[in-house]
Amino acid sequence: MDRERFEKQLNFILEIDKEKQILRQTHIRGYSRQEDDAEHAWHMAVMAFLLQEYSNEKIDIGRTMLMLLIHDLVEIDAGDTYAYDAEANKTKDEREHKAAERIYGLLPEDQGKMLMDLWLEFEAYETPEARFAHVMDNFQPLLLNHENDGKDWTRHNVRISQPLKRNEKTTTGSEEIWSYMEEILEQSIRDGKIIDDREEKQE
Repeated sequence: MDRERFEKQLNFILEIDKEKQILRQTHIRGYSRQEDDAEHAWHMAVMAFLLQEYSNEKIDIGRTMLMLLIHDLVEIDAGDTYAYDAEANKTKDEREHKAAERIYGLLPEDQGKMLMDLWLEFEAYETPEARFAHVMDNFQPLLLNHENDGKDWTRHNVRISQPLKRNEKTTTGSEEIWSYMEEILEQSIRDGKIIDDREEKQE
């Protein structure tokens, strides 16, 4: 055993335990508490495995699942940036890149580079795996919000223009899942959970 390598791996393993403390705006099913980043990652990885048949393109499912499991580790340093917080999103990229360099840099060089490259691939949104991973990243909270009677949407006064903007590229990963997501959004508008501001945007 290369003791120095092993200790770097253990240091990273213990460091990423902090992901369990990063709370998201989304609540778990039943709305009893906020979801944490580690739960979000686990949930998406399982979803990706089960729903891979709906990807527009054939994907390497193992690569996609690992991408989903590691892509939010940067939030250990950068914190969770709410999708519809315009001000916080201005500094999101800078904060997360700095975090990625520190956190993935804890690993032995070969493994650190591999995870850093995988994170950058997710951020670039250019491969079939990254596109499908983004579908899961957007679908999972939408599904939970819908199941929780839209409480997180009403709490933040979400307008339909916001999830539509966030999901501009979702159809590139899965047309079928995006179609289902559109059904949820339209139902949420009818139920008064999301504000319909589409006419305002056109004026």
